[in-house]
Amino acid sequence: MKWWQRILANTLIFLALAGFLDGFMITSWTTALVAAVVFGVLNVLVKPILVILSFPITIMTLGLFYLIINGLMLWLTAVLVSGFGFSSFFLALVVAVIVSALNAYFNNAND
Repeated sequence: MKWWQRILANTLIFLALAGFLDGFMITSWTTALVAAVVFGVLNVLVKPILVILSFPITIMTLGLFYLIINGLMLWLTAVLVSGFGFSSFFLALVVAVIVSALNAYFNNAND
């Protein structure tokens, strides 16, 4: 899946999840689009650094810490984008798991 296709998919996923989950707030579709772009940029620039720095703890937790990193990327997106937010870090973690699973499905569907 190309980068811009992933941005559009994440925008739709964010909008759908905001409708289903209480505590996940998006003010408009343009906010969802901006959040998807910021989330994509953070995943390209910041996430690899965090993955390398947290490699020992990721190994010790058998890869489960990677889910925490995904939640942190969404939490940081919520900090940077106004009108996009979570009521708790646990909810950001749940949304990150769902977004990751749907992105993996879409990537495998295109192959």
